[in-house]
Amino acid sequence: MEVALEDKDSSSSANVEYHQAFRDRWKETDATMCRHSMSFHLHHAIRSDFFASYLYLLDKTPMVKLFPVTCEYIKGEKQFYYRAQQFYEDVEASEEGMMGDFVEISHVDLEGSRQFLQRFVGPGKAGTHCALDCGSGIGRVTKGVLLPVFEKMEMADMMEHFLLHAHEEYLGDDADRIETYYCYNLQEFTPPKNKYDVIWMQWVACHLTDKDLMNFLFRCKKSLRPNGVIIMKDNMARQGCKLDSTDSTISRHLDIMKCIIGKAGLEVLEVELQEGFPEVIMPVWMIAMK
Repeated sequence: MEVALEDKDSSSSANVEYHQAFRDRWKETDATMCRHSMSFHLHHAIRSDFFASYLYLLDKTPMVKLFPVTCEYIKGEKQFYYRAQQFYEDVEASEEGMMGDFVEISHVDLEGSRQFLQRFVGPGKAGTHCALDCGSGIGRVTKGVLLPVFEKMEMADMMEHFLLHAHEEYLGDDADRIETYYCYNLQEFTPPKNKYDVIWMQWVACHLTDKDLMNFLFRCKKSLRPNGVIIMKDNMARQGCKLDSTDSTISRHLDIMKCIIGKAGLEVLEVELQEGFPEVIMPVWMIAMK
């Protein structure tokens, strides 16, 4: 689901899950940790003190809880990405599927995106030759925001049934203007170099770990044409980070997101809060960068 509700009451039960994930991960180290270089009893004393410190940090520092949940592996794949893949396999290829329970705000969302995009394209700014829609789903943003501006488009999404629906039905005659469909997870996707005037990322940065997001932004930077921009639109936590383990999303505070963007070697041009969304929805911010 793209739009996220603000969950203020689940932190206690979630902490139990994060703690157990960390304990399970630690158990795997028992057989290989330095038993030959320090006493077995000292090893267990250190581990006990570590968990006491960890539980304190878990309550005080939201970032701590992200490590055990995002680094555990299921069937050889990071569970953070495995759960997202499993979640979206059951999502319908439709606007309702893309927007969850908030399809009624799609028009407001698209209009806000169109107005924000206009500031960065045109003479002396980004061109209008080609754009890339990352985490495109069925092409809701491609159709409503990008195709009216750009001569041709490319779309990237990890779910094949979303891309097939976009090409065969949702985009209609405009499907002929989609040059390439990339069926990739973004953490594994390297866009072609020097190709895009705009790279659009909506409700997809939240599906990447900090490191993978930073690396993907770095690769996107190399894909921009002169004056090109990357525009990110995503749920942003009101403080710290919030993890939803159901669909594997991390909602970061705007300042944390800016820090990741800076580490990717990008400059923030402008930020704007999407207006007109219900109060129960987590704040959605738009960030333009180059």
